[in-house]
Parts: sequence; C-alpha cells; structure tokens
Amino acid sequence: MVDVETLVLEHLRPLGSAVDDLRADMREVKSRLGRLEAQSAGLMGRLDRVTDRIERIERRLDPIEA
Repeated sequence: MVDVETLVLEHLRPLGSAVDDLRADMREVKSRLGRLEAQSAGLMGRLDRVTDRIERIERRLDPIEA
C-alpha cells in the first residue's frame, strides 16, 4: 500500500512550485502597475498645467461668446 504522507507530498510539490511562479508573476505585475501609476500621475500634472495655461490665455484674450 502507498504511504499516504508520501502521496500527499508528491501532489503538494508541484502546487508549491506553481504558487512560487504566481508570486513572481504578481511581483512583476505590481512593479509594472506602479510604473503605470507614476506615469499617469505625471501626465495628469502636465494636463493640469496645460489647462491652467489655456485658462490664462483665454482670460487675456477676453473672448466674447456669441
């Protein structure tokens, strides 16, 4: 008869390896997401500055709406 403990360990080893692979993948995903968030924040800041500049230009031109 097969030793139950050995059988369980044989099935758990591949699962442990798969979990390690998933951890590595998650680290990469988190790293990439962090970079995307930083880039997004930078773009939002630039967009805010452009919006401010456009508003300043509009105030100087004092456009008359029809």
